[in-house]
Amino acid sequence: MPDAALEALQPHPAGVAWPAPTWARRDAQPRDAASFAEHANAIFDLTPVQGVTYALLVVQRGELVYERYAAGANNFYLQYSWSMAKSITHALVGIAIRQGRLDLHAPAAVPEWHERGDARRAITVDQLLKMRSGLQFCEDYVDGTISDVIAMLMFQGRRDTAAYAANKPPEHAPGEVFSYSSGTTNILCRILRDVIGGASEMSAFMRDELFDPIGMDSVLPKFDHSGTFVGSSYCLATPQDFARFGYLYLRDGQWDGRRILPPGWVDHARTETYADAEQAYGAHWWLAPHDHRVFHAGGYDGQRIIVDPRRDLVVVRCGRTPVTEMPDVTARINALMEAL
Repeated sequence: MPDAALEALQPHPAGVAWPAPTWARRDAQPRDAASFAEHANAIFDLTPVQGVTYALLVVQRGELVYERYAAGANNFYLQYSWSMAKSITHALVGIAIRQGRLDLHAPAAVPEWHERGDARRAITVDQLLKMRSGLQFCEDYVDGTISDVIAMLMFQGRRDTAAYAANKPPEHAPGEVFSYSSGTTNILCRILRDVIGGASEMSAFMRDELFDPIGMDSVLPKFDHSGTFVGSSYCLATPQDFARFGYLYLRDGQWDGRRILPPGWVDHARTETYADAEQAYGAHWWLAPHDHRVFHAGGYDGQRIIVDPRRDLVVVRCGRTPVTEMPDVTARINALMEAL
């Protein structure tokens, strides 16, 4: 059931054009303009250890109120999604469910798990979305000797990312333990490929049902050799198009009179399924650990699409910042949002 504390999702403001093909624009009108400028500058004024911010976009009440680029980037420059693609995968699964092609609570159709007595046969689509499959998978981005995600994306698993993940043994009963896993997402993407009809059909499905209707014209999804969308990690787009995707979730999956996502699907994404002192998770979307009213798509090196229904706000940050330095950058983004 949706969390009773979830912030209500507001409709698109009357009199403001939907951002397809272009965003309606105005300058930000913060409570304290000097404070807003200071926080925006701070997101770009990083030390060499903290890395670099390529792009920062702020959308409030349907209008693009702040847009800035640095380090050679511009509004046509495609940025890596990294794991923000997982949230795009959540949308694609939702569309397939709305169309009756998938059952959220049914066991996932994975050929590697077909043997009678295989405990993995009980894993559901919902458990995959909530990162509770129980499968063994090491999500490490540094140590290539232990990392499953490096092996899956770059070495022995790269030709068939889903097969690599699906062949992992179970460590826990399905549903019992949260374990963030890029392999889990690629299993979902192969399931989508199979129910949609194949790689070319999947590509057309993504564009016809999600990207084109909301004006995401720049998107470049990557597929592995088996024809599976590598939805764990690889979906390039301009920051403006990432903002469009966030805006779809801010508007409860509806776009200019058309329902893209099934009713309640955004709540599915932002309802807490795991939390500790430092992080919280819904379903292929992260939650602010101490304020679940805010949720975000997050990716390696500090990629963010932040959705804040209370402030009617979407913030996109693209850059390169090590995970150890992201708490400071996140604090600067939060301060910027508070200034609005």
